[in-house]
Amino acid sequence: MAPSTHRSNPLPPARRLFLKRRAPVVGVIAALLCGLLLFVANGAAANSRIKDIADFEGIRDNQLVGYGLVVGLQGTGDSLDKSVFTRESLIGMLERLGVNARDVDLDTENVAAVMVTATLPPFARQGTRIDVEIAALGDSESLQGGTLLVTPMLGADSDVYAVAQGPVAIGGYTATGDAETVSKGTPTAGRIANGAIIEKEVGFELASMQSLKIALRNPDLTTAGRIAQAINAHIGSPAAMPLDPATVELQVPLGYSGNVVGLLTEIEQLSVKPDDIARVVIDEGSGIIVMGDAVRISTVAIAQGNLTIRITETPQVSQPQPFSTTGDTVVVPRTDIQVDEQSDHKLAVVPAGVSLQELVNGLNALGIGPRDMISILRAIKAAGALQADIEVR
Repeated sequence: MAPSTHRSNPLPPARRLFLKRRAPVVGVIAALLCGLLLFVANGAAANSRIKDIADFEGIRDNQLVGYGLVVGLQGTGDSLDKSVFTRESLIGMLERLGVNARDVDLDTENVAAVMVTATLPPFARQGTRIDVEIAALGDSESLQGGTLLVTPMLGADSDVYAVAQGPVAIGGYTATGDAETVSKGTPTAGRIANGAIIEKEVGFELASMQSLKIALRNPDLTTAGRIAQAINAHIGSPAAMPLDPATVELQVPLGYSGNVVGLLTEIEQLSVKPDDIARVVIDEGSGIIVMGDAVRISTVAIAQGNLTIRITETPQVSQPQPFSTTGDTVVVPRTDIQVDEQSDHKLAVVPAGVSLQELVNGLNALGIGPRDMISILRAIKAAGALQADIEVR
């Protein structure tokens, strides 16, 4: 049998022409989509969520503090004759427990007075536990092995919001011998994980609020306006309005009445581009310089150099010839003076409107260190060529 010569029907000429023209069009569309994705990615990278740059009214922590006693120490507690507050606190605690120790000469080094601190989370409920930090108040050497007795934790209004108690865990130690002492960390400070029980809640009815305020962590008029615009665009009504550079007021829409939590959940995920402030921060102590991306300078010429004079004395001893009857041994001075005018440092012109990277590259090209750079930045600011604020710390 002869082989089959059957072949599928070729595409019509018009169809082939359409595919030939379609191929480059598809490539162009793919390239445009890739470019669009890169543009969106770059734009999104510069944005920040509202929850990362602002705080909502009422959703905040509260600081708690208390004073207590740590017992069970192995002779590393306070000296009662030096720490009077520890002695009086110990006597008062024993009297509350029915033990009269007022007329007794107490001599123990197993007790230490401590300050107890904690952070009360927002909307924390009664019965939940929080961590506490312990720090010695007297001359205690270590809190290792100690137990904190019942300690009321007070808020700024002097009310008791939590009660702390439990064994103290420290992250350091001290070993002392006759000739040497080894210490690691801070043995007079520790913590108790879940060491306090919340006894009182901070009253705040978030769900029933009709309006609330959004506080910017870095106040700025432009950023506040952008936050309000993003919220209004998402809700579809003018519900947000900036009151000042640090505050945006939000009116709860009718559709979210009784569902403020749902509204804030949507708002905190909105992306906003914070506006940068042209600022140069200088730390005099460490020589650290931090400049924002918005820093710009006008046309200015910069030269940096110091005159260095080095004087080296290398005296030599001059002696007469051996067995000579004339001449004396004398010291001949030899002085070497070197002058370095740093002529290799030239005058550099920095053009107007340069970016932060160009400014740094120009200063580095002059071989300028951090200390000299601080002086140069101050001189540029004094000349009126630096469009930024200088903050010295």
